[in-house]
Amino acid sequence: MRILWLTICFRSMAHIRREELLNAGAEMMLVTSNRGLSRQFGPTRDYETVLLGRPVPWADWVPCYRTYQEVKRFRPDIVVTEMLSDPRWRLFAGSTPRINLVHDAEPHDEKDERPWWNHAMFDRWNDNADATIAFSEFVASSLIAKGKDESRLRVAPLHSDLDPALVPPLVPANERKNFIMFGRQHPYKNHAVIFAAWAAHVASGEWRGDELIFYGDGEITQPLPPHARWVRGQFNYADVVDEFSRAKGSLVHHTEGASQSGVQLLSMQLGVPTLVSTGGALPEFQPDGLNVTGINDIEGLTRAINTLANPVEVDVQSRIVRDHYENHYDVKIFAKRFLEVANEVTNGVACR
Repeated sequence: MRILWLTICFRSMAHIRREELLNAGAEMMLVTSNRGLSRQFGPTRDYETVLLGRPVPWADWVPCYRTYQEVKRFRPDIVVTEMLSDPRWRLFAGSTPRINLVHDAEPHDEKDERPWWNHAMFDRWNDNADATIAFSEFVASSLIAKGKDESRLRVAPLHSDLDPALVPPLVPANERKNFIMFGRQHPYKNHAVIFAAWAAHVASGEWRGDELIFYGDGEITQPLPPHARWVRGQFNYADVVDEFSRAKGSLVHHTEGASQSGVQLLSMQLGVPTLVSTGGALPEFQPDGLNVTGINDIEGLTRAINTLANPVEVDVQSRIVRDHYENHYDVKIFAKRFLEVANEVTNGVACR
């Protein structure tokens, strides 16, 4: 099977997926951009073309034309589209059977709203894909509620965008410290509740000298709580993965604006226990019995932090989350499921 993969924001994930698909006997041509938040891209691979990924009227026409010619020579059996924003990329897909990937049911917040022209150029086109893959039952149910044709809707596991080769051995609980919040700091990250819960934890008898560390750019509009700091910037995973893997816990306590979280998956992949809210699909990804509290439940979140401050509990939960990731969300599991859907599409099972 020859797969043309078109994605603007998930270049790192596409690299990881390609290796697994290659192992399964598939070929893949990747058309992508450098617009993702991850900075572990490295040099351009021999199977990928990197374009701007956005519709700048006076730019990218020659590279787009060359890419169109390369796609014709590649002769894909199936095309995958993922959150496109340049209408010129629709030409790459042509009339080839197509799978569209949907990550979120709704924008996280007003900062993630797409412009009107993006809706006009892509909404109906995406809805007419031969199959749509969502990455959670939560998103799938939301799409069905909006009128999505259930017969062409599939669910596949979402994997982390950290290359498995960079995953370190599980860090012993007695060598861990601090709690982390990783990723761009948007309003949906629920800072007010997290700050209040952290302040309550520090004031309690359960605090063991840990810090709450925020990593990433974005916006935090209120003063940080005690024993918290913000490390701003965009990070290459290779530079921070060792420090992240030594955390006692990862806070992914989002509002309802979130569907699922790559940080939750990254944390589980590293064996870092996750503390999630009931927002979106976060509970769906969480191992049974671990750290799910109401979006505005400050007391419940404080108790969850208090519990994980204890290395004994960290030892238990770290093994649970890593096993859960490997058994349910590893890229090998994604690749197997994706090829099942791709074969349905090429055989006409998921088509109209």
